Amino acid sequence: MAGKSAPTMKKNIEVSGAGAGRFSSARLRCYRGKAAPSAPTVTVKKTKKGERTVVRPRPAKFLKAEPTAKDPLPKGLPKKVSLRKTITPGTILIVLAGKNKGKRVVFLKQIEKSGLLLVTGPHKVNGTPMRRIAQAFVIATKTKLDISGVKIPANLDDAYFKRKAQKKNTKASGENIFASGKEEYKVTEQRKADQKVVDAGVLAAMKKHAEPKFLFGYMRTRFAIRKGMHPHNMVF
Repeated sequence: MAGKSAPTMKKNIEVSGAGAGRFSSARLRCYRGKAAPSAPTVTVKKTKKGERTVVRPRPAKFLKAEPTAKDPLPKGLPKKVSLRKTITPGTILIVLAGKNKGKRVVFLKQIEKSGLLLVTGPHKVNGTPMRRIAQAFVIATKTKLDISGVKIPANLDDAYFKRKAQKKNTKASGENIFASGKEEYKVTEQRKADQKVVDAGVLAAMKKHAEPKFLFGYMRTRFAIRKGMHPHNMVF
């Protein structure tokens, strides 16, 4: 008809309603006679033969001048370990792993740097000295003691419990090079004195309990699961 142009047909037809075109963007550029956009280049070196150019690296979209609160902590920095709500100073815990497995101990405090729990037997009751243990390996019971009057030395930290490596002199004359270098661990006098101070306060708190006779027997007895006992139904 006069005065009307012919309808234009789309070159790229949608394929079966999938939202994708029949031809790619590179194919359409070929049909339209357009070249793909070239990456920006930068001149590196000029010589008599010509110039050496390389592709310019893409700059960062945003560069933070200072780290924000949402940024993750750098590797190597210790994260603060949160304490379970059921574990408070004076709570009786059941040890689940290690040399003292099954024993009941008294929780004293959480060591700030490592987040480990500082516990004691007391040693006079069940033979468990002051130890560090992760809260993943203990069960918190509902039995609690009032240890507000217990004096806990300030030097009880991670460095206090870390054993010092002993240097072995292999060049000494007359020494057997095939002998094992292990020496028996000896408790220092400082640790013995600190154990007595802490145990004295804990024992005094145990004697003030409503049922001290039952509590002493409870602390001496190891925890064990016997026939007919179902852990998921037990109340500690």
